[in-house]
Amino acid sequence: MEEERSEIVILKKQSRNYSIKEGIFSTIKESVSGNYITPFAIAINSPNYLIGLLSSIPGLLGPVSEWKSSRLIGKHSRKKIVLTAISFEILTWIPLILISLLYYYGIIVNFLPLMLLIFFSLYVISANAGSPAWFSWIGDLVDENQRGRWFGKRTAIFGIITIISTISAAFLLDFLKTKNLTLFGFIILFLIALISRIISRYYLGKHYEPIIKIEKEHYFSFSTFIKKALYNNFGRFAIFKALLNGATAIAGPFFIVYMLKDLHFSYLTMIIVQMSGTFFTLVFINWWGKFSDKYGNYEVFKITIILIAACPITWIFSKSPLYLIFVPQLLNGIGWGGFNLAASNYIFDCVTPQKRGLALSYADLLNGIGIFIGGVIGTILVLSLKINFMNIFLFIFLISGICRLTVGLIMLPKIKEVRNKKKFNKSELMEYIQMKS
Repeated sequence: MEEERSEIVILKKQSRNYSIKEGIFSTIKESVSGNYITPFAIAINSPNYLIGLLSSIPGLLGPVSEWKSSRLIGKHSRKKIVLTAISFEILTWIPLILISLLYYYGIIVNFLPLMLLIFFSLYVISANAGSPAWFSWIGDLVDENQRGRWFGKRTAIFGIITIISTISAAFLLDFLKTKNLTLFGFIILFLIALISRIISRYYLGKHYEPIIKIEKEHYFSFSTFIKKALYNNFGRFAIFKALLNGATAIAGPFFIVYMLKDLHFSYLTMIIVQMSGTFFTLVFINWWGKFSDKYGNYEVFKITIILIAACPITWIFSKSPLYLIFVPQLLNGIGWGGFNLAASNYIFDCVTPQKRGLALSYADLLNGIGIFIGGVIGTILVLSLKINFMNIFLFIFLISGICRLTVGLIMLPKIKEVRNKKKFNKSELMEYIQMKS
């Protein structure tokens, strides 16, 4: 029995190492798909309202996919669920490459923005289908007391990969733009995404999968989850996160549109501004991991919600790339880096391993509904608002920031820390920063 436990410990450690390797290639794929779909939509002359829908509709379909696939946990191997979902995801890159070719050669160009919306939605559905199984799986591979540090380290490594790959892609696009070959730049990026995902799938296949038993009493329906959401800590947290991401989605897709269309930034300048938030996340993520392990995730939420709310509002005050990097994106990187790390750890703390995948899928479905509603609101504002006193996108950023702060003020007092942690006093913040820096 002791030898068996020792072997399992070794297998888990090996799997965590494979997870870093897998995540590197998955991050390269995500850097291309996440950061360049909106520029690609702009390159094929997609209207602003469709760019808004490109964020809101997939933002809903992805969580719906998670919800459906979460029911497979316990019936099938979690590894099999994840690998099958990735196989379908890989195939969805092919039509995105074809859209680039069709636009370059002037074939059915008027229909291509809609085709992009359809096939990108299929990509999101496939990419999200394996998330509940993966989340349940990785939770069994990482020790509870080390989650903050391990995920912080993982996030830091992937953040570096994100910056390198995304900025390299911007150099490529800017270079090819001077040759009138921008569309071929996107083809190269999409091919890189496809190959990277194939490699990440290979490393996922080498992971050890701990046995998990899902009994009937561990299952609960989405309607049950919603009915009880206001009466339990995890449910209130799920509502808080959904409302916050909904408020964020009001402005979400329009930062890139604003930089490319209104400020006329090059791809490189746009992506440096965009990626500076990731850089600041890297700088602070290990600090947030240690802070979370010591004081708990709730304290992280209280601090980061202020930064998250201030971020879009500060876009109003200057158009300078340096200002955008060192004010809005600094707030963005520190705030969202800490919040997302704490949010993942909070779910692990709140939910038992048997219910973890299902609970995540329901929370993400609620989150997707929030993102969809927020994205639709943002799209309606872009179409309907006619204002002269300020840029329409900056006005939407202001609305998003006010909504984020309102969500925090209303919802944060309704949730509480799950683990017993040292109480954190505000006066201790600067002392703690100096000690850990």
